[in-house]
Amino acid sequence: MRYFDYLTPEQENDIFHHLPTEFNNRTEQEVLAYAVGAALYMPAIRLTIAEDIANKKIKGLVSMVIDLEDAVGDNQVHFAEHNLCQTMDKLEDFLNRGILLPQSIPLLFIRVRSAEQFDRLLVRFGDQVRLITGFAFPKFTAAEGEDYFRILDAYNKGKAPDAPILYGMPILETPDVIYRESRLATLLRIQALLTKYKPYVLNVRIGATDFSSMFGLRRNPDMTIYDIGVIRDCVTDIINIFGREDNRFIISGPVWEYFKSDRVLKPQLRATPFQETMGKDGLRLRMSYLDRYVDGLIREVAYDKENGIIGKTIIHPTHLQPVQSMYVVAHEEYIDAMSIISNSQGDLGVMKSQYENKMNEIKPHLNWSNRIMIRAKIFGVLHDKHNFTCLLADTRREEAIV
Repeated sequence: MRYFDYLTPEQENDIFHHLPTEFNNRTEQEVLAYAVGAALYMPAIRLTIAEDIANKKIKGLVSMVIDLEDAVGDNQVHFAEHNLCQTMDKLEDFLNRGILLPQSIPLLFIRVRSAEQFDRLLVRFGDQVRLITGFAFPKFTAAEGEDYFRILDAYNKGKAPDAPILYGMPILETPDVIYRESRLATLLRIQALLTKYKPYVLNVRIGATDFSSMFGLRRNPDMTIYDIGVIRDCVTDIINIFGREDNRFIISGPVWEYFKSDRVLKPQLRATPFQETMGKDGLRLRMSYLDRYVDGLIREVAYDKENGIIGKTIIHPTHLQPVQSMYVVAHEEYIDAMSIISNSQGDLGVMKSQYENKMNEIKPHLNWSNRIMIRAKIFGVLHDKHNFTCLLADTRREEAIV
C-alpha cells in the first residue's frame, strides 16, 4: 500500500521531490501510526466492502474502518456481524484466487461495540486476523479499556511468530472526558493504561460528535470543531496529556460530516493556491470544493496539523484526497527539518533557514523536525513552489457510501 499510487509516473515526477514509501500492517508501529491518515468508515452492513476493495472502487483508499457500532442500528447488530464475517471470507477467497493482491489491501480496522464482541470476533476470524491491522475501541474508559487491551495483549503474545501485531485504537468520547470536573483524572487514568500497553496502541482518536451531543451542539459547515469552545477546550487537554514528546501518542482528529450544504458565511479557501497551480481550471476546482463544503474540511485539517493531530475520521470518499493531500510535506518544511536534524550535533544553536525567511533553532525545533521526517516518509515531499492543490487537479466526485 502506498499513498497516491493512482498517479502516473509522469505525474509523480512532476509533483514529488520525494515519493511516499510503501507500507503494510507489518510496518513498524511509529510509521504505521501516521499511515492510518484519513480512515474511511463503512458500516458493517454494507454488502460490497470486499468487492469495493478488490475492484479499487474508491480512489485513494489506504485505510478503512468497518463499523459495528454507531453506524449500525441496535436491531442490525446480528446481521452486521454476519456480513462482516462474510466480508472477511470474501477477502480471503479473493486473495487465494489472485483477484486481490496482498499489497492492494488497505489498512483494515474493525470498530467493535464491546470487549465481549471483540473477543468473539477474534475467535471467529482465526487466521483471517492477519488481514486486519487493528480494532477501534469506542466509548473508551480506563475500566473497560483494560478489558479490551487484556484481550489484545493475550492475542499478540499467543499469535504465530510470522503474524503481524494487532493494534488497538481507543476512541475518547465519553462524558467523563468532556465534563470539566472529571476530565483531568479520567485522561490521566487512560494515559496510564495506554502507557502500559503502548506497543499495541496505534493512535488515540477523538469522538467529537459524541462530545457535541452531550451539549446539544453540532458545528455547522462554516465552522471547524475548534470554533466550538467546549470541544476545543477538551481537545486541547487531550493533546496536552497524550501529545507530550516524552510519552507521545499519535492523535487522530474528529470526523467532518458534511459533503453538501447551504452556505451562510464567506468561504475561507483562498483562490491563489488553486490559480497558481492550475489557472482557470484551479479556480473551477476551488468552486467545486466550495459547493461540496470541502473547504471547511481543509481548514479544519489545517488546524489539526497546527495542533499536532495527524489523522482524520472520514465518512465520505470525496474527503479522502483533500485530507491526504494536506498531509504531504511541503518542500520548505522538509528542507528546514533536514537542516535542523543534520546540524543537531551541538556545533550550532540557531541558524537562518535555507529559504532565508525564518530562524531555525536546533533544540526547540528538533522534535518538530523528527515528526516532519516521518510524515515525509509516509506521504511524500512536494517539489519547490508546489502546494497541496497539485494533488487535487484530477479530483472527481466519488459515489457516496451509505
